[in-house]
Amino acid sequence: MGDGSITPRLGNMKAFLGLVAGAGASYGLYKLISGESFKRNKKSAANESAGVRSSQPSEGTLQPGSLLARVSGLDVVCPRPVGGASGDLAHQSPGNLDPQHLKMLLSCLQTSNNTTDRCRILLTLGNSAAFTVNQNLLREFEGIHIIAGFLSDPTPEVRVQTLNALNNLCMNIQNQEQIKVYVPQVLELIEMSPVNSELQLGALRLLTNLSVTDKHQHLLKGSITLLLSLVVVSKETLQVQALKVLVNLSSNPDMMDDIVQAQAPASVVLLFDARTASAVLLRLLTFAGNLKAWRASAQVADELRRKQDCLFRVMLDESSQLHSRLVQLLSHPDVEIQSQVARILT
Repeated sequence: MGDGSITPRLGNMKAFLGLVAGAGASYGLYKLISGESFKRNKKSAANESAGVRSSQPSEGTLQPGSLLARVSGLDVVCPRPVGGASGDLAHQSPGNLDPQHLKMLLSCLQTSNNTTDRCRILLTLGNSAAFTVNQNLLREFEGIHIIAGFLSDPTPEVRVQTLNALNNLCMNIQNQEQIKVYVPQVLELIEMSPVNSELQLGALRLLTNLSVTDKHQHLLKGSITLLLSLVVVSKETLQVQALKVLVNLSSNPDMMDDIVQAQAPASVVLLFDARTASAVLLRLLTFAGNLKAWRASAQVADELRRKQDCLFRVMLDESSQLHSRLVQLLSHPDVEIQSQVARILT
């Protein structure tokens, strides 16, 4: 593949950075397939994800309204030419970037001292990573580790674009093997960043994609309290994203012991209320349904009851307020919420 030591010309550099001008950063596979309607049972996360991965079109094709266009956030209409002779590159979609172009972008990313340029390079790399061929090439060029190095960049905007790029790269199973080593750093970003910030949102999107299958879920065993706390204190968008991770984790029976033992804010039960946004409430109910399906032995249940603030006490114990709150939700105006509640109660 070569050593990647290609020196970019200024004109080409501008063309690269203009490739996806105006294109939004990817929100990731799981958000796309979940949408605003959250209709799934506790086993559906992995199935939905597998279906999306298998439906990606061939590299370099980007049809208006297509799944890939929606995942990548790319504009179907190519941007205007940039910089004279280098305008040919601006007419290409990121799926048509040649291997040497990706190498050039990675080289520029490592050498750039300009925050704006780093953000634009990461945006271009992230959008190009919506294509399977580029996901593989970036892994082969050590691009995942190069990109992940900017998780510690002092500029929040750069860290956000880094998370978005890793999020698209994470749609590739082989890439997840490299990305998983950065989970502790991503969790630290969530803890240290302002509540409801784009940094927290980008980090949660990455963890959502990484936890769709059960292979790497064990890496998040220690994050249950953090995720539950975010559900309680944050706004709707972040609540939904944190709950997506919790639903993924609670879909795995092997994770349940860790989940029910985790410390939980007692106020999480108060969210089972008709005034809670439907998108949040539906995911809360799915999470609660997964918990209710778990059966503890009498000995384990007794041990859990002695843990004052654990999730078992808050949501599953006989002393919990959850049951009475669920009964009240049977009269919720949303039919889907009524159905979820009835399923849990029966």
